[in-house]
Amino acid sequence: MAGEPWKTIQQRWRNHGLQMLGVALVATLIAAACEYADLLKPAERMAYDQALSAFAGDRGKSSHVVVVAIDQPTLDAISQDEGWRTNFGNWPYTRTLWARIAEELQAAGAKAVLFDAVMDERASDESADLGFAQVLRELHLPFYVGMVANGTAAPLLRADFQAPVPVAAPEAAPAAPAAPAAPAADAFPEEFEDGPATATPTLTPEALARALAFPAGRTDGQPLPPLQYESSDGMRPRYPVPPTPALVGAVDGFGLVDTEADPDGFMRRTHFAYTDGINTYVTLPVRLVADLLGAKEVTLSGRALHLGERSWRVDADGSAALDYGGMLHKRYPLVSLKYVLNDWILRKNGKAPELPADTFRGKVVVIGGTTPGINDIKATPFSSTEPGLVKQAAVVDTLLAGAFITRLPQGMDLGLTFLVALVSAVLLMTARWTPLEVGWPVALVGGLLVVAGLFLKTAHTHVLTAMPALAGIGASVAALAFNHLVANRETEFIRQAFTRFMEPKLVEQMIRSRQLPRLDGENKEITAFFSDIRGFSTFSEHFKEDPRQLVRILNTYLTTVSGALLREGGCLDKYIGDAVVCLFGAPMDQEDHAIRACRGALAAKAAVETLRVEFRQKGFPDVYTRIGVNSAVNFVGNFGSDQLFSYTAIGDGMNLAARLEGANKAYGSGIMIGPRTYELAKDHIEVRELDRVRVAGKTEAVTVYELLALKGRLDADLQHTVARYHEALALYRQARFADAVAVLEAEAARAPGDGPTGALLERCREYLETPPERFDGVVNLEK
Repeated sequence: MAGEPWKTIQQRWRNHGLQMLGVALVATLIAAACEYADLLKPAERMAYDQALSAFAGDRGKSSHVVVVAIDQPTLDAISQDEGWRTNFGNWPYTRTLWARIAEELQAAGAKAVLFDAVMDERASDESADLGFAQVLRELHLPFYVGMVANGTAAPLLRADFQAPVPVAAPEAAPAAPAAPAAPAADAFPEEFEDGPATATPTLTPEALARALAFPAGRTDGQPLPPLQYESSDGMRPRYPVPPTPALVGAVDGFGLVDTEADPDGFMRRTHFAYTDGINTYVTLPVRLVADLLGAKEVTLSGRALHLGERSWRVDADGSAALDYGGMLHKRYPLVSLKYVLNDWILRKNGKAPELPADTFRGKVVVIGGTTPGINDIKATPFSSTEPGLVKQAAVVDTLLAGAFITRLPQGMDLGLTFLVALVSAVLLMTARWTPLEVGWPVALVGGLLVVAGLFLKTAHTHVLTAMPALAGIGASVAALAFNHLVANRETEFIRQAFTRFMEPKLVEQMIRSRQLPRLDGENKEITAFFSDIRGFSTFSEHFKEDPRQLVRILNTYLTTVSGALLREGGCLDKYIGDAVVCLFGAPMDQEDHAIRACRGALAAKAAVETLRVEFRQKGFPDVYTRIGVNSAVNFVGNFGSDQLFSYTAIGDGMNLAARLEGANKAYGSGIMIGPRTYELAKDHIEVRELDRVRVAGKTEAVTVYELLALKGRLDADLQHTVARYHEALALYRQARFADAVAVLEAEAARAPGDGPTGALLERCREYLETPPERFDGVVNLEK
């Protein structure tokens, strides 16, 4: 029986393999069409966010990037301190503050500073811009500032990176801007008093283009993404907004800080370089890291980003998803700006800073706002209210020591989608199990999210979820429809096929309860019924001159026997001439199949007895019937050829039932049942143990019984006969044949019509005359 499920699976694959492939292919094509028509993008973004936050959101603190936060405590501290407010004003603060922060970060050993803001408006006090620029020139701290692009900015000249930078120096270097008063009573050092204002240095268009642009390109012939925006008359170009002229030449570099948000407003991806059709520009993190790595240009080739000798895997379009590694406060050390400013004051007054000495040493410092009051709150997969600087920090950290998240190649996505669809179709069309049909789509989506999350965590690879999920669910729905179509066809087939062989109400009950037989076959325990008319050859010979009368009589007989069996829930297997074959326990499961078969056999015998009386009155031959009943595990299902097949059973149990029917002749019994039938029905029937027999081809002997009546319905005379028979049978098995003969002769005289008594008496007399050479009390039951 262990191999039957596998046989069923193989048969269903053979019968419906092409349909399974077709369902998977169609589901894949539909899902792919939806994916490439961007219909699945919202669902894919949601799935990506869930997988990323669930599996790749705890990478620990970065050891390469520190964030200096312009947070609410900083805003409060500056607004509440008169000295600080006088020197730095209200937000946005004067550039004097950033000069002091730059000085402190260099003193603390910072590797470079990324200022996540733009400085494209001149300060009301021009000396603040000039002083800030002068401090940056004098420091050895790389300092990078953001820039934006819009449709109202003027195009720049084409940058010539081979020519020297034509920038005129200022006429006189300004003194550093005034410093704020210390929080305590300490005064600022005198060297930070206000100095004289000077003119802004001359800035040529060539120098501006050279300062803002950066060499970038693709070696695979593909274009860089354009800087553009959508207007009422189509896509229009955007150009960089120039920074304050005083900072050009003082700041180490400028880079784009556009949000690069997806249509839903979430920041998930970044490009590394853009073009406005005139020059190429890189994002601010790329500009900073390019200098740290000594790269003179940014190169994209195929699925790789190159900066100097370093490379990173990116997507084919030159973009990549950001590996945030978690929320900002969990991923990066955060230092409030007010503590950096306070340390500068302490250091200038000859006191030790309060922040740990290694807070900034050897690290890139990202300066930006973290409070909603600065209006730089963006959405990421981890939070809808993250500070925008988290994007810059994530890109810098990845470029320094990490990997971007990239997509699987398109072919692999399609392959995975087809695989999911095929597994869904094969699984559901093979199993045809309702709980699986209900639970599989849920398990499928959950499993795909887990797979996507594991790929994100371990391989930094974005495996599409929405397209395979749609294909899998589509294939599941199609498989479900197919299953119901097959089930409906099988139901109709069963209704048409079995109504002729079973009570119609039982057929409908079987269909309603979904106890549909497996027409492709199964091993199950059933009880088989065989019956035959004694001397049918003589019976048919009587009607050789009138065959139609024979047919009418035979039909009457078969209808009588069949009706008795059907009323007990039997399934008529076949008619073989005058023989009737009936199954109990199949196709409909019946736990009491043995009991039903016994009741059916007794009912059939009683009905035939009534019919015999009618036939005698009409002068017809006798229709004495012998019956064999046996219970066993048999293989039941549709058997036959392409031209003709029927639902039946095969197996040793069926053979024994047929042998028992024939063995009635030797024992003079009417209904003989096998040992398993007796075991299953013994509490409901009255029997006589007839003998132990060995079937032809078998070595093991079995005990057979004569079925006499239902429990409690055996009359007293027959009970006496059965008791004497059992007494004689025990003597017979002890080879005490003379004693057995004495018992049997006495009972035969009392009940001369009892067939089994006469049969055993004859055998015992034979053994008295000719003792057997080897006696084991077992009779060989010939074919």
